[in-house]
Amino acid sequence: MNADRLVAGLRRELRDGGLHGSFLVRDLETGDEIGIDPDLELPVASLVKIPLALVTLDRIRRGEIDGAAGIEVEPGQVTTPGPTGLGRFRHPARIAVEDLVYLSVCVSDSVAADALFRLTPPRQVAAELRQAGLRGLTVRHTMAELMDTPAERLGGDGTHLAQALAIDAATAGHGHRIPQLDVSRANTGTARAFAGLLQAIWAPARGLPSPVHADVAARLRSLMAANLLRHRLAPDFASDSSLWWSKTGTLLNLRHEAGVVEHADGRAYAVAVLTESRVAASSQPGAEALMGQVARRLRDHLRAATA
Repeated sequence: MNADRLVAGLRRELRDGGLHGSFLVRDLETGDEIGIDPDLELPVASLVKIPLALVTLDRIRRGEIDGAAGIEVEPGQVTTPGPTGLGRFRHPARIAVEDLVYLSVCVSDSVAADALFRLTPPRQVAAELRQAGLRGLTVRHTMAELMDTPAERLGGDGTHLAQALAIDAATAGHGHRIPQLDVSRANTGTARAFAGLLQAIWAPARGLPSPVHADVAARLRSLMAANLLRHRLAPDFASDSSLWWSKTGTLLNLRHEAGVVEHADGRAYAVAVLTESRVAASSQPGAEALMGQVARRLRDHLRAATA
């Protein structure tokens, strides 16, 4: 099957499953790629924690931040489903900066991420990405601002209403009544931008030039390997003959994941998937499975085409 026919068929499957979004799979050795709307800009939710971690680790490397310094973190005392890590703590804690990076990436801890944002505000993170030549990612706000959505305000009984509002309040140009879903106000990116970021993180390990320092890239790869949230794309990419590194992002009707799969033969692929659901439900295992299936079929096509 040629690439155009494959993409057309996968678009139909996504539509039938209530999803649309931005997909890109890139061969990290050759640069060959295949995608579905890879330049579609979407709010990135917790995927912003990858560039936040990168910039924080690089500032530690440069001596601007002491990675061993303890930071006082107030407890989140969250009791609603969703948040992980410090957001569920009941008491204040003192945690080293490097351990906050771990919590932010590996358990998607938003309280830990905001402690890092206090050291490097969103505007500075965005500026450092631009200076490094990592384009297509916009960082505008903290995680506390991200999580202040109708879902939190309405509580558990309002889940369906919050999801329906997320779906129905969008404009054709990806504006939105909910600020966190408005591409002119949210942290945003595309599948192509995340594939480029992943390529920069993996290039030093493959002996290729990169704007990311090799030590920073190695630490970030190790964190993504330890990611505990592996229900989305990992079932389609992790196996005894392959390794999967990734980070997920979820907010209202957004379901994302960006990662790298490396096969036993040494071939490696960046896989970036950002989706929006048209189904007003917070629990959608079918959508999670469909994301992985579509991404895997894109990878399979690229792998076969460049064999």
